[in-house]
Amino acid sequence: MRPAARASRRTLLRAAAAGATALATGCSGGARSVQVAVVWSTSELDRFRDVVAGYPAPVQVVSAGNDIDAFLRARHLAGTSPDVAILPRPGLVTEYAQRGWLSPVRPSTGYAVPSGLGELLTAEEQRYGVWVKAAHKSLVWHLPSMLAAQPANWDALVQRTKELGARARRDGGPAPLAIGAADGWVLTDWFENVLADVAPESYHTLAQPGADWQGQPVREALDRLAGLWSIDGAFVGGGRRALLTQYEEAVIQVVHTRRAVMLLGADFTADVVGPFQRGPEAPVTFRFPGTRSGGGPLIVGGDAAVAFADARGGVELVEWLTRAESFQPWLREGGYLSPNTNVSISSYKDGVAQGLAMEMRAPGTLRFDLSDQLPGAFTGSDGVGIWRIMQGFFADVTDGVRASEAIRRATGLLAAAADSAGGGR
Repeated sequence: MRPAARASRRTLLRAAAAGATALATGCSGGARSVQVAVVWSTSELDRFRDVVAGYPAPVQVVSAGNDIDAFLRARHLAGTSPDVAILPRPGLVTEYAQRGWLSPVRPSTGYAVPSGLGELLTAEEQRYGVWVKAAHKSLVWHLPSMLAAQPANWDALVQRTKELGARARRDGGPAPLAIGAADGWVLTDWFENVLADVAPESYHTLAQPGADWQGQPVREALDRLAGLWSIDGAFVGGGRRALLTQYEEAVIQVVHTRRAVMLLGADFTADVVGPFQRGPEAPVTFRFPGTRSGGGPLIVGGDAAVAFADARGGVELVEWLTRAESFQPWLREGGYLSPNTNVSISSYKDGVAQGLAMEMRAPGTLRFDLSDQLPGAFTGSDGVGIWRIMQGFFADVTDGVRASEAIRRATGLLAAAADSAGGGR
């Protein structure tokens, strides 16, 4: 999940102007290039450009920034839609398809994804998107020297947090947990991992119309989170400071300043670790602990490629992106997890990445990021939707509000937000 905000008039004008400029640039010097809009920036953007450099026709990659939805809406209004876009949420794919903005696409013959993922990108029995990048979102990161024994299950995580929290209060040592609660998606990742463990049968139903956000599964997941988050000394600077801490800063608290021991993070945390790692000791991971030893269900996110209606070469490029060999430049550099189960495990540059890829292929455990499936504004962005509701719940339980009262408030707000978006009760 990446941040998204409501577009202002200035945002729309900037995006429209950027589209006109990009089209003019693409046409100069001969054949028009296929234009791709992406959410990626910095190293991810560079690596994707290395990928499409292998395409047999010119490809122009445009970074749309965090709010690709606003960018694409502005481009559509200006009549300058790109040929292809890489979207961070399946809900955008189906919404754009229903608006008639997209062309159906076809993957390559060598493309396969874990069960249940492909259906998220279909509308009226037509495929409108293909997964091109995955994110493993059920990892806990730590430095080996800071945590001698990894918690085997949820109860062990709670107990270890209590021990480390007491030591931090007594001796001024590191807090047990770092959490970038200023970024609401961090809290929804916590919620989704717990929910998939305590109520696996109910997990996907919450993304459907008429979902019961005040029912027992949601309450049980929130109660489990309240029990951990309310532990005295759990977070660096306490709950209020955590609500001002962004995700990147939380990573730094673990790998650089060493003010915290553990961090829930996705595989892309490795991209943040690199510039801030202090000394030769590299962080390691373990699966988010579930009720039983061995980890709970696996939460994944992903980025999907779509082709816009009347695009020149868009459908062909999308098909090429699903070939097992297309992302080899990014695989060789690291920081990339393929959703294509036909990509060879040996293509990954190290054992850690190979292990994550194998976990994604294990049958029966995978769940897709719930907040990315929710309708409308309920899906969350800075200050709204499920992001804001989870931040309010976090503030309550870390500020001494009784768990029962905090859960009552949160479930009431979740139900109201789902109802407003047409997705629950």
